Amino acid sequence: MSERAPSTVSASGLRTTFIVNPIAGPVSTRAARRQRIDDFVRRHRIDARIELSRYGGHAYELAAAAVVEGAQLIVSVGGDGTLNEVASALVDTGVIYGMIPTGSGNGLGRDLGLALGFDRALETLLDGCVREIDTGVANSLSFFNVMGLGLDAEIGRRFNLSRRRGFLTYLRLGASAVIGYRPQRLAIESDSGTRLELDAILVTVANSTQYGNNARIAPLAKLDDGRLDLVVLDTRSLWAAPRLVLRLFTGSMHRSGHVHTLSGTRFVIRRAAPGPIHTDGEVHDCGETIEVSVRPRSLRVAVPRDQSGRA
Repeated sequence: MSERAPSTVSASGLRTTFIVNPIAGPVSTRAARRQRIDDFVRRHRIDARIELSRYGGHAYELAAAAVVEGAQLIVSVGGDGTLNEVASALVDTGVIYGMIPTGSGNGLGRDLGLALGFDRALETLLDGCVREIDTGVANSLSFFNVMGLGLDAEIGRRFNLSRRRGFLTYLRLGASAVIGYRPQRLAIESDSGTRLELDAILVTVANSTQYGNNARIAPLAKLDDGRLDLVVLDTRSLWAAPRLVLRLFTGSMHRSGHVHTLSGTRFVIRRAAPGPIHTDGEVHDCGETIEVSVRPRSLRVAVPRDQSGRA
């Protein structure tokens, strides 16, 4: 385990590694991104290395190596996939995780109150605080924002294959995925003994409140309460889709009669056949049983000072 980093963040006094996904974010900004980081490092005399991820899983490898080499602050520059890989390598290490979001949704960044502008997000690394947040684990795969299966995972699969990014693309693919989608019969158990058996359109287990773009699937979720929020949409949800979309963006999803919600530290989800799940938007093939649990306050994240004590 690395030497425990301080509770305040000032990159100018910390051994820092930036891990950059060179193909994340708008094409128009990619070329200048590396130069802006170089300028930031030089201007503030930061002891920093800048690494570029080259393939799936490479960001995780780079972050894990940086931990071993003594980095105190490791910063991901990219979308949710880069976030997931880098943060997964930092769980329970004490190393501070910094995030410069350049993706299309940025659900975790929004829930943490991070600045979404590139230069403003960099400034948080100079004068921020540390917030300890929970980590979700689904069949040994870490997630920090949300994981899901059913329609949730199918939309994620289509989005990852699409050349177009952005919120409108996500909505378009979501609408097309609904057509012809067949619900799954699921049995869900929580650590409290609650059991659900139903035909479900999708299941989301949330650490934060939202998917991204302020689409709040689990409005009552908290990043540091040692619990996860499970949200299930049953087959009746298709008939209520327009109202559910409205609830998604008004923070009232949990009040719908078409939505089942559970809060707990562990869930077991069983389905009839193997299939995909997603963790922070990254799609994986999994078996019939998915075990989801929480590791309380296991990741130290750099946030603006006014967000450090947020419950």
